[in-house]
Amino acid sequence: MSQAADARGSTFLRILSFLKPHSGVLAVAIVATAAFAVLDASVYVLLIPFIEALFISGGAATTVTGTAMERLLDATVYRWVDLSGDPLVAIGRIIILILIVFAVKNIFHFTRLYLVARAEQGVNRDLRNRVYDHLVGLDLSFFGRVRMGQIVSRLTTEVEQLRTVVTAEFARLISAVFEFVVAVAAMLLISWQLTFAAFIVIPGAMIIWGPLVGVLRRRDRKVLHLGGEVNAHIQETLAGIRLVKSSSAEEREKARFRGLTGDYFRQFLRAEFARALAAPVTEMLAAAGTVILLWFGARLVVGGDITGAQFVGFLGLSMKLYSPVKIVAKFPATAQPGLVAAERVFEFLDAPAEIKDASGAKPLTSFENEIVFDDVSFAYRDAEPVVSNVSFSVKRGEVVALVGPSGAGKSTLVDLLGRFFEVGSGRITVDGTDIREVRTADLRALMGVVSQETVLFHDSVRANIAYGRPSATDEEIAAAARAAHAHQFVSEMPQGYDTLVGERGVELSGGQRQRIAIARALLRDPPILIFDEATSALDTESERLIQDAIVHLLEGRTVFVIAHRISTVQSADQILVLDGGRVVERGDHASLVAAGGVYQRLCQLQFDGAPGPTP
Repeated sequence: MSQAADARGSTFLRILSFLKPHSGVLAVAIVATAAFAVLDASVYVLLIPFIEALFISGGAATTVTGTAMERLLDATVYRWVDLSGDPLVAIGRIIILILIVFAVKNIFHFTRLYLVARAEQGVNRDLRNRVYDHLVGLDLSFFGRVRMGQIVSRLTTEVEQLRTVVTAEFARLISAVFEFVVAVAAMLLISWQLTFAAFIVIPGAMIIWGPLVGVLRRRDRKVLHLGGEVNAHIQETLAGIRLVKSSSAEEREKARFRGLTGDYFRQFLRAEFARALAAPVTEMLAAAGTVILLWFGARLVVGGDITGAQFVGFLGLSMKLYSPVKIVAKFPATAQPGLVAAERVFEFLDAPAEIKDASGAKPLTSFENEIVFDDVSFAYRDAEPVVSNVSFSVKRGEVVALVGPSGAGKSTLVDLLGRFFEVGSGRITVDGTDIREVRTADLRALMGVVSQETVLFHDSVRANIAYGRPSATDEEIAAAARAAHAHQFVSEMPQGYDTLVGERGVELSGGQRQRIAIARALLRDPPILIFDEATSALDTESERLIQDAIVHLLEGRTVFVIAHRISTVQSADQILVLDGGRVVERGDHASLVAAGGVYQRLCQLQFDGAPGPTP
């Protein structure tokens, strides 16, 4: 139990750290809140002279008991309001005072609301930026372990919930504390006996809310998890909507989604059931406290300890007291969704970046000689190795093809070269330097990658081609497009290079998307090009165009080509055949066909039993 409490305390302190950049704004908001609390209580205090003026106008004598409140009023209000004169004049002046207090109070109320809202959005912006920056810097292995919907949920829904506890709920708590302190101070000035009676019921509120906090914490965590699962399912379904429709799986996906939303609905209601107990419990406690005050206060008035006007003012203050008490008592429960959301967001912030630049990492500004894979092995987490004891070298300017069945480790090898994953054992060197000893950004700057899954952003064609080199001129962008055989179809678009491609390039065909991605890689003009199934989405004509472009762009570059189609790798200087994470054959096309091994069988499968054409 103490460990859980310590964890919650640590989480809350960590949440408060996000307020530091906004401390100036919050300080002014706190001052405005304190002023608001004093003026709000003053309205109830002004009821005392108002009622006393009414008693005088009705011919009743006012009993001066010498209470602290009476002395305070003598030193302030009664200097301007003469109760011994015309009652209507006195009442008129008191009403003016009340209006002035209300006007000034609401100025401070506006000030605190605006400043708190400003701090809220500032925290929201800072927190979301912090999480996004950290996520972008994490390794690919993290995104392989965590569902995309969960990531989006934590960046949106849960950051928003965390914001509410950082600012909205915390601001309400601070305001409640000020209102409570000022109200109690005013009540003590009237009668310490009545104040003591009013406090009999307050500990009960705290005791009743205690057990609910743990229940709410557990239920809110389940609600947030299920919310993330709903988001994940929506994203997966929409991303694969073509497969869903082609498989006639609409009803199955609807049923799965209804199941998720049903679980979310039921868990949400369970959490809200516990949370909803707050209002009736607090109201019953308030009613009990009011009855006690009415009975005990009547005895004090009859006994001459306080005036009737003071008792009415005290009752107003005591009613005012229960609202901040309720907020303070409910805070552990109302803060639970935000605290749970904070824990989940902080899980992402605490996720370590496994691939970091070594201390004193060297700069790498060029690639001059060769890349060497020296007995490289790799496995995802504790799974079976996907690359085992792979060794080969690639000279500058060579074209290396990696072929083999799916899951053989082809894409993993080039991912290891870019340090998207860390080598498990062995090493990879560029010009004799281990890539773990150089700056990762420098290493990746030497590479242009066109992957099997084409990634385009919801932006113009121009922006997508220039993504890796934003400073490129229009002429350079057009030249890259021509080299990738994309210029013609781009020029025919309604707005040419300024045409929006739609989300994930939905406005383009698969071949068009791939050619824009190739143009993007070529625009960077890197010494190393990686084509990971780069022509897999193209028809025969488009593939031929790309192959022609690649042939003219090989000079001076080292190219890694990953392909299932033998026709795309026949002209490679070196072909590595992988199977089960190992290099089982190597050579050029002619020698591998003649060897009669795995490569020849792949050729036979693709060319209907023929060994395939020779270069």
